[in-house]
Amino acid sequence: RETTCLTPGAFDVIQLLSVDEENQWIYFIASPENPAERYLYRVGIDGTGMRRITPKRERRGSHSYDICPDGRFAIATTSNFDSPPTTRLIELPSHKKIKVVESNRRLKRALRPVELGESEFFYVDIGTELPLHARCVKPPEFDPAKSYPLLIYVYGEPAGQVVTDKWGGNTHLWHHMLAQQGYVVMSFDNRGTASPRGREWRKAAHRKIGILAPEDQAAALRSVLKDRPYLDGKRVGIWGWSGGGSMSLNAIFKFPDLYETAIAVASVPNQRAYDTIYQERYMGLPSENVDGYRDGSPINFAHQLEGNLLIVHGAADDNCHYQTFEKLIDVLISHNKPFSMMTYPRGTHSIKEGKNTPIHLYSLMTRFLHEHLPIQTRKHAPE
Repeated sequence: RETTCLTPGAFDVIQLLSVDEENQWIYFIASPENPAERYLYRVGIDGTGMRRITPKRERRGSHSYDICPDGRFAIATTSNFDSPPTTRLIELPSHKKIKVVESNRRLKRALRPVELGESEFFYVDIGTELPLHARCVKPPEFDPAKSYPLLIYVYGEPAGQVVTDKWGGNTHLWHHMLAQQGYVVMSFDNRGTASPRGREWRKAAHRKIGILAPEDQAAALRSVLKDRPYLDGKRVGIWGWSGGGSMSLNAIFKFPDLYETAIAVASVPNQRAYDTIYQERYMGLPSENVDGYRDGSPINFAHQLEGNLLIVHGAADDNCHYQTFEKLIDVLISHNKPFSMMTYPRGTHSIKEGKNTPIHLYSLMTRFLHEHLPIQTRKHAPE
């Protein structure tokens, strides 16, 4: 049977949302020009008439849609990194607003007196065909003549993307608070992440989970340290959760000359102890990729730790199991490596169970950064 390509352009279809069989239209999410953003598109079932439905007048950012079965209406939610979401009921395909469902007025009012740092999206050249997309949050009273500590927020796995132009939750606001205190916060989406940048981009990490990502992250770090003299190369930290926790471990273990401090939350120190349906999808069978499983697992490089490490785990984590956390502790001790750790007895993978648990965790991480990645206000010495 003959197959017709409905979206022949050089871009990723991020999500198929709806098939309007009566009117012969297909609705999908794409962002051909900016991998951090999301927009609604429509194309005929015969492959004709493709166009962007999200109006050009709509502000930058990410737009999500819940389309009704007959394709006439949708619930549309819009936000960007600097603005909380607004949710509307709209008509399709005109995108005409019918009603504001949620304006988030109270949140927006609460944020008005809060001085948020400048956000910037940019590309980092790491010497590959495709540069890495990156995001930076600077202190509100940023002075390029000063020297700032750099905190990198990482994920790095095929299941996610961190350089997105949309409003976030606890982590998002925590990063803004750190910027207010004097940190520069950056993120880089390395090859293999769920950024909509093509087939080769996504397949680059095949059989290289935990191997390619730390190398890309380190290359991006070297590049920004070279290009941005206000960043203090001796005060660089990295942190992440789940796969980002694993990447933070790999970063500080494999590149001890680059990272002074790392915080790894709910990590997977050994890939052989994680979900087979996930790990084998990207890494193949352990018996067929022995070197990959070894070289991608941070526990095998724990002996190279030189900087400051905080590891955090929930004892009830049924995703990244607690036993892998204990094994990492045992290995670090066997190499006589100093480190800090915290266990949350009721914590699952999200570590939010129990009164005050989230604020306790974020306060713990803030204190750790203040101690080991100190904020200074000194200016560059004159040349």
